[in-house]
Amino acid sequence: MSNASVSKADVLKRYRVIAVVGASKNPEKEAHAVPAYLKLHGYTIIPINPTSQEVLGEKAYGSLLDIPPQLAKQVDVVEVFRPSEELPEVAKQTAEFKRRHGRPFVFWAQLGLENEEAKKILAESGIAYVMNACMRIEHQKSVLNL
Repeated sequence: MSNASVSKADVLKRYRVIAVVGASKNPEKEAHAVPAYLKLHGYTIIPINPTSQEVLGEKAYGSLLDIPPQLAKQVDVVEVFRPSEELPEVAKQTAEFKRRHGRPFVFWAQLGLENEEAKKILAESGIAYVMNACMRIEHQKSVLNL
């Protein structure tokens, strides 16, 4: 799957295990509501939040690289809820994660998030990416046909 041709609909239909960088315990935030929605629709959520032990009833990890190898080998998508200026650092972690575990297949930056440096890092690591798109909205459009 090349970076240019990754389809949001294909990502949502094909992949089921999502590591959510910046997952929040605060129900008011999209970083809580979107992963909660995805979990409700059958996706496995692995929260990444260094300040929480648990998010959405799932064990939270301090960083992507803290996910135990057995679980890491299941991660399909890294979804990111961090400011755009932090995307290159998350992309570097994602590239290292892929080097160690052979995954993820896709890096997804939430609506409003985009960063050219992160795109370059991901492209060089052979990781497809989606930027500036909401997984919940895309799921409703493509999978539920709303």
